[in-house]
Amino acid sequence: EMLAHPPLLWVQAKVERPVTTERLPTLGKGQQTFSLPPLQYSTAGYPLEAMVDSTDIATKLRLPNYTSPVAANTVLVTTSDGLARAVGGAKAGQTILIAPGRYKINSQISTNGNGSPAEPITVRADKPGQVILEVDSEVAFRISKAYWLFENLILKGVCKEHRYCEHAFHVFGPAKSTVLRNNHLEDFNAHIKVNGAEDTWPDHGLAQYNTLTNATRRETNQPVTTFDLVGANAWRVSDNLITNFVKGDGNQVSYGVFMKGAGRAGRIERNLIICTPQNISQPGVRVGLSFGGGGTGKAYCRDRQCEVEYTAGLAANNIVAHCNDFGIDVNQSSKIVIANNTVINTAGLDVRGQGASAKLYGNVFDGKLVHRNNSEMKLEFNEVAKTSELFVGADELDLSWRKLPENIPSLPSVPDDFCKQPRGEGTLPGALTETNECLQPSHANSASSPS
Repeated sequence: EMLAHPPLLWVQAKVERPVTTERLPTLGKGQQTFSLPPLQYSTAGYPLEAMVDSTDIATKLRLPNYTSPVAANTVLVTTSDGLARAVGGAKAGQTILIAPGRYKINSQISTNGNGSPAEPITVRADKPGQVILEVDSEVAFRISKAYWLFENLILKGVCKEHRYCEHAFHVFGPAKSTVLRNNHLEDFNAHIKVNGAEDTWPDHGLAQYNTLTNATRRETNQPVTTFDLVGANAWRVSDNLITNFVKGDGNQVSYGVFMKGAGRAGRIERNLIICTPQNISQPGVRVGLSFGGGGTGKAYCRDRQCEVEYTAGLAANNIVAHCNDFGIDVNQSSKIVIANNTVINTAGLDVRGQGASAKLYGNVFDGKLVHRNNSEMKLEFNEVAKTSELFVGADELDLSWRKLPENIPSLPSVPDDFCKQPRGEGTLPGALTETNECLQPSHANSASSPS
């Protein structure tokens, strides 16, 4: 290994397409500079995605006399101890408003009370960027109760050893309909961890408009997956910026997002996932998103078997770039739909594992399609091409069309695109339709330079 490793790394760097030296734009994903509209729930009590008109909200926030409305039943906290007490004693309908400033979190903060769709419990900063929580603890927030919302926060892991900063949010057990939105989470191994406890599962959660990133590679043997879901059903992971998840120790395999553990009906939509914004050939293996991940021990599976890792999942309208392994992976998962994604500078797409089945529809990608282990792969209207020929600057994420592919029929389950623009009956393959104002390159909030 001592003799072979250096020349193999040299060859790898020559074969793989390097990441551009340009600073990559965020394409409107991740934490926004403004607060999102008030959270809404469906008649069944499930949280709904925010429908953001960024131009209108940004104009509103520039008004000199504008202040965010203060919710009734608001508890203002000004210290770390006060935050822990407020979260531990929160009642349905309360809003815990954290005063602007920098706070140190040295031990986990746990929820003890349940909210409801009519009266969720909210923990928030008035505006994004006002509150920074420096986390020197394995977990910042342990969420085990239903109907909690966390928004507008910055959480940064500051542990001296990476193995001690595991999760910004750990959502588990009966924490159904948890919402994590418009947060910036940096320097954790698994920024958001979702799993069951004592045969209860935190179903129907929502993670939207969050930035999940690391300033450096994670020197740890622990799993490195920025959004790590095991066994929960019907989560929606949408409009997030997920970048720079490199595992330096152990098996050196890392993922941007995965859902596994015998859960079902999760949706991964409209995210920008950049495995490595710099140095794609650094040691380790990085996968953009996956249903099934690396597999699950039976004790942690929802059905205690995991003969199928995930069922009826959807990955749609994601842009995945600069991964030295597969951009999208399906492992031992069934009835998966991979639709209208744009995948740039990765190994491609794969379906693997006994019993795996996936429909790959209308994706645009360079790289390969790999089909293994007697899995089933149904292919329709995919565009396998050099992305540099389709877009003005694919590697720089300047995704204005240089050459338009032919239109394809739209899937009913994917009615809009990466920018939430309607697709109509006929649409282009990939994450983008013909006109995408949200893609105008803006480097003010760069994906390649975490704060």
